[in-house]
Amino acid sequence: MKPFLVLGIETSCDETAAAVVADGRRILSNVIASQIELHGAYGGVVPELASRRHVELIMPVVEEALREAGVVPADLDAIAATQGPGLVGALLVGVSFAKAFAYAGKKPCVGVHHIEGHIAANYLAHPELEPPFLCLVVSGGHSHLIAVESPTRHRVLGRTRDDAAGEAFDKVARVLGLGYPGGPVVDRIAEAGNAAAFRFPRVQFADAPYDFSFSGLKTSVINVVNQLRQKGEPLPVADLCASFQQAVVEVLTAKAVRAARECGFHTLCLAGGVASNGALRRNLEMETQKNGIRFFVPPPILCTDNAAMIAAMGTIRAKAGYVAGLGLNAEPALTMNLE
Repeated sequence: MKPFLVLGIETSCDETAAAVVADGRRILSNVIASQIELHGAYGGVVPELASRRHVELIMPVVEEALREAGVVPADLDAIAATQGPGLVGALLVGVSFAKAFAYAGKKPCVGVHHIEGHIAANYLAHPELEPPFLCLVVSGGHSHLIAVESPTRHRVLGRTRDDAAGEAFDKVARVLGLGYPGGPVVDRIAEAGNAAAFRFPRVQFADAPYDFSFSGLKTSVINVVNQLRQKGEPLPVADLCASFQQAVVEVLTAKAVRAARECGFHTLCLAGGVASNGALRRNLEMETQKNGIRFFVPPPILCTDNAAMIAAMGTIRAKAGYVAGLGLNAEPALTMNLE
């Protein structure tokens, strides 16, 4: 039986990515062109530069994905693209290309929510995984606890009220002069630090126990750094990284495990760029094991923005009949699908 083949396209931020996935679970190709070097000099993503680079890269990246998968456009059953949320200019490149590609090949086109794509990365890494389960999605722009009730129904239980976890990592790395992106370097340096050297805040909300807030934590780290600099004292960078990271990891883990227990989920998944963080992976694995909860996490290549996850979620949506017409448009503040 011929597999259901979907070409996925991801351009929500600063990765131009294309992938071909079979039956929503098997990766045939996954090509990612990163813009880290382009934006590193600015300490963060410059939206206009990202959009221009997507325009330059989208065609060769898609061609490489098709070549690696050993398929031609006629073999595809659907085209899926990240519709939002993300940078509007960057999203427009991917959505416009997907619509044109689908129209030329008379293929259905599917819009995918970026966070739902991150959730679907777990289907690729763990083909046996099926809903219902709880998913903690943590990245540069998102910190969400999501109840995955069915393949197409996702309910938000908690979200960040300010900075996302990944955003806090980047800002702390910037104030410490560690470069961009901050997450990987903070994680690496923290290994040599004392996580108990500084006691940074862990924010809780009485009215929303599953919501997150990392703005105060970030500000607390910055204040300590400024105080040390004003006194002319050397910065204990490893200790600062370890103490900051421990605060983030404790909050994410505690809220995720609590939500799983209180909402009756026996499976917890981790997704998003910050899911590559070694301390977070280890802590969640340990705490879920203590509580009798199954724990799933994708490999790092499927945690960062990629198109295989978009193709996986696109397969689910295409088979469920959620096919878009030529009116499909980029939506930088797209809300979560609840149907």
